[in-house]
Amino acid sequence: MYADVAEVAEAGGHVLSIDEKTGIQALERLHPGLPMVPGQAERIEFEYLRHGALCLIASFDVATGKVSGTIGTTRTESDFALHIAEEIDTDPDATWIFVVDQLNTHKSESLVRLVNECCDLNEDLGVKGKSGILKSMKTRMAFLENRDHRIRFIFTPRHASWLNQIEIWFSILSRRALRRASFNSLNALRQRLTAFIDYFNAVLAKPFNWTYKGKPLHV
Repeated sequence: MYADVAEVAEAGGHVLSIDEKTGIQALERLHPGLPMVPGQAERIEFEYLRHGALCLIASFDVATGKVSGTIGTTRTESDFALHIAEEIDTDPDATWIFVVDQLNTHKSESLVRLVNECCDLNEDLGVKGKSGILKSMKTRMAFLENRDHRIRFIFTPRHASWLNQIEIWFSILSRRALRRASFNSLNALRQRLTAFIDYFNAVLAKPFNWTYKGKPLHV
């Protein structure tokens, strides 16, 4: 899919790599750090206060390198479906391909109903846990990854999170905006996340140079 993303983009479609970064803690250092001096890095106070944690559901546009995010305190089925709906609303008639891992909230009833509605499929979805498309995560996953749908999902293999490009961006976020920082409230942390996304899109955004071609890995 990453190799074909330019073709999808030229046709007006979108390929987004999506995941949640959970447990982003608002830690406030109890005392100021010691500034850096020649030959020694800045030293950060090790004692801190906790002010709670946030969850960031983020989308990385594989073609452009730009990021969008939903910031909240939970990562429920409804939270994820809402994030997907907001992405689709930016270009309702386009082709959308979402690269995600196999978390249960990524194979939810809410997502199935969203795709069914947005694609005007009018499928009889059945009953969750009992029958039809909604019966199990396996049947829901099969529906969501159907190549005939204008909106579909690609699920990375289990234990292969590195195949999801958003993980690379999460590493950039941690190193540039969160590590060694101090936040006196959840609102301060939220502002930092929002500001970094805006800064990244304005200054740093570009497609990742993806070199893995899908060949088997050898030990």
